[in-house]
Amino acid sequence: MTDSGLASLPASDRPDVAARLRDALLAASFTADGLLDLLGAPAYAALARSETVPALRATRGDTPLETLVRLFLLQQPVPHARVAAVLPVEEALDAGWLTRVGGDEVAATVDVRPYGGSGGEDWFIVSDLGCAVGGAGGIGQRDEGVVLGVGGASTTLAGITVRTPVAAALDLGTGSGIQALHAAQHATRVTATDLNPRALHITALTLALSGAPAADLREGSLYAPVRDDETFDLIVSNPPFVISPGARLTYRDGGMGGDDLCRSLVQRAGERLNEGGFAQFLANWQHVAGEDWQDRLRSWVPRGCDAWIVQREVQDVTQYAELWLRDAGDHRGDPAEYQARYDAWLDEFEARKVKAVGFGWITLRRTGSAEPVVTVEEWPHPVEQPLGDTILAHFERLDYLREHDDAALLDSHFRLAAEVVQEQVGLPGAEDPEHVVLRQHRGMRRATKVDTVGAGFAGVCDGTLSAGRILDAIAQLVNEDPVFLRDRTPAQIRLLVEQGFLEPAR
Repeated sequence: MTDSGLASLPASDRPDVAARLRDALLAASFTADGLLDLLGAPAYAALARSETVPALRATRGDTPLETLVRLFLLQQPVPHARVAAVLPVEEALDAGWLTRVGGDEVAATVDVRPYGGSGGEDWFIVSDLGCAVGGAGGIGQRDEGVVLGVGGASTTLAGITVRTPVAAALDLGTGSGIQALHAAQHATRVTATDLNPRALHITALTLALSGAPAADLREGSLYAPVRDDETFDLIVSNPPFVISPGARLTYRDGGMGGDDLCRSLVQRAGERLNEGGFAQFLANWQHVAGEDWQDRLRSWVPRGCDAWIVQREVQDVTQYAELWLRDAGDHRGDPAEYQARYDAWLDEFEARKVKAVGFGWITLRRTGSAEPVVTVEEWPHPVEQPLGDTILAHFERLDYLREHDDAALLDSHFRLAAEVVQEQVGLPGAEDPEHVVLRQHRGMRRATKVDTVGAGFAGVCDGTLSAGRILDAIAQLVNEDPVFLRDRTPAQIRLLVEQGFLEPAR
């Protein structure tokens, strides 16, 4: 692949210029908060939908911030003198961030978009012009070598990633560098790979402009640039997971048949993880006729790894094909060509007996246990991002449950997790509820049915009494055999602990 048809990029070996640009951008409040204040919520939200008219109307003045928004976000030519009042314009021209156009105007060579870090940092994500936002209808017909900016998938992966301090992190298919940027905040060393050399160049620009340490950037597909002896504490990837007939667009189409790219990505992670290390991916997977989709995903998990796989969405094959045809802008072109491409997608799915496509998160953790735990579930409901701490706690609870048999569980002390509420469900006026629901208001925001014993047990868990003593007290209240209650309740306790309703009181 070449960069033909794509604009030239700024020099990535000029950190001095990037640092001065960063200072100038911050001085003008060219930040996520500054943009919201300037544009207002409606125009700010419209930018995320690739609609620029409201932002153009909101930047008709001549303040420094309006100048930068027009230059870097809206890709409008701006008079040289106006830019010179805000930026080190000659240095930016020499380094390639800006180019001269028309008589006495300058234009940006890349999109620069403010992005708020998870710790409140002011970062900047660099991408190709017109490619700051992906999604259906947002990218249109582009050269296959384009590098997209931040989209919903990027922020989802950033939000679910476990953020404990680590020695080495690996970002596979780095794109514009957002995952590498996040990883640089808690990893001593960050390695980033991409098949597209343009993406590596843009990642270097993103890191430099955001004031982050440089990463070890390597050209090649996914694990290919990684040496056989290299292992990592964290692996992340928002890969080109789209299941398509071919690899027409490098930024989204993996080029392997069906969901083989995602399967390979997951299966090969085990050998690259250090003990206790995490690998976290976004992925698509096929729902094949006559096959359980959960069993399909369990077969992907490498030996020696716990796994938590969450299916967030399912689309039938027609919805899926239409989504990605629109992403490429094919619906705006020749109708006959659009129909032919649509047919090709459905032919591919029919040949593979694919009825639907699932999307979700896959988290692996390398474990020394002889009995790894693999959880595959469907959870299409709203969650509270960021979820990194929630995911870390999930695997910590797995360790706890693995180390405690039923007798040890009854000797243990538990606390009700924060912001868990109880709901009683039944007909109006009924003396007793039909069932009781425990509901979380944080993290995964789960809800689970419990019986009266489970509800009573959870309600008094404050860490002071052991589970066994609580059950003995409940047995007296409900006139039930305490031995029988101790025998049948541990399974319910395990479920409440596994799902995060109860926490071990350490």
